[in-house]
Amino acid sequence: MRIKIYFSDFIGGYILRLIDYGWDDGFKTEFEKLKEKDYMPARVVRQEKGCYHLQCEDEEITAEVSGKLRYSAKSISDFPAVGDWVAIKLINEGKSAIIYSVLPRKSKLTRKAPISGGRKVRDVNGMKMVIGGSTEEQVIAANIDILFFVMSLDNDFSLKRMERYLTVGWKSGAKPVIVLNKIDLCKDLNEKLSAIEKISGGVNIHCISAMKNQGVEKLHQYISNGKTIGLFGSSGVGKSTISNCLLGSDKLITGEVREKDSKGRHTTTWRELILLPEGGVLIDTPGMREFQVWLDEEELDTKFEDIKRLENQCKFNDCSHKKEPGCAIRKALEDGTLSRERYENYLKLKIEVGYLNYRINQRDKAQTKREVLLAKIRSNH
Repeated sequence: MRIKIYFSDFIGGYILRLIDYGWDDGFKTEFEKLKEKDYMPARVVRQEKGCYHLQCEDEEITAEVSGKLRYSAKSISDFPAVGDWVAIKLINEGKSAIIYSVLPRKSKLTRKAPISGGRKVRDVNGMKMVIGGSTEEQVIAANIDILFFVMSLDNDFSLKRMERYLTVGWKSGAKPVIVLNKIDLCKDLNEKLSAIEKISGGVNIHCISAMKNQGVEKLHQYISNGKTIGLFGSSGVGKSTISNCLLGSDKLITGEVREKDSKGRHTTTWRELILLPEGGVLIDTPGMREFQVWLDEEELDTKFEDIKRLENQCKFNDCSHKKEPGCAIRKALEDGTLSRERYENYLKLKIEVGYLNYRINQRDKAQTKREVLLAKIRSNH
């Protein structure tokens, strides 16, 4: 009966529920390409150690991926992530499901897969860099419309980190918004706000105190039925408190922050998609201690186009920006038109992206060699 309701032009409470969770004509079109009449659409609302929790019709069920999907996946980014729409078949009398396909994503926030066994930091050209780990893209969340990048105005405040967020935010396909929390603990708000505005690239900025529920009403303008809001930031910045304000309840557990370093505990331990009372959905995420970018050089240059423009003004094409005469970069650093902190952050990201692209090329070459070898073995048999 569920299938009949779905294919009768989306009538009844079933489709209303899907629309609440962000289902639209684009996903409908992609779903219908699968041509499997016993498939059903569902959205991933939570993931825990290989077990997926899906919103299907008017109930939440658990699911696992099919063997075919697992076998065909080239990397972890091909597996479902929170926010994904998937095609499923019900099993166990409708109590659970198998995921057979992930519908094309309209947006995705990604990073380089974290390094197992802890962070490995090395000195590269005088800069501390996170090195190693698998060369894979990890999808943090998918099909997001608005990205709230949250940073607190206490000791957690970091221009470099916000630039990193914005760089991947623009690539994601979603609209980034900067949320500066804990204005009640900030004594130099105007100074920090001015610094953020210089690197924001015109992104909307909102200063709030979630604990005191001040300024949170400004965030409601982004919420509407069917829209997905993503909430991202490091531990202790107040993401769960902001979520509770938007939910109008204390659904999410919040934790205290150590005064000496403004570090917070991971009170949110998994990514979770939550239906908002006024319409739309919210994706809350754990604090991310490690956030290596997954970019190519062209995408990085787009975010730092002001620096690339200065480099093109240098007298020499191969200028190292150290001692050469006619260096536009050095001149901009000296007269203050280019922030030294922004330039150093660009150099660090450039090294990180260059290393990432090198690792990707090496991985692809090794994969090609394996495929050629396998083809020869098959032809000989």
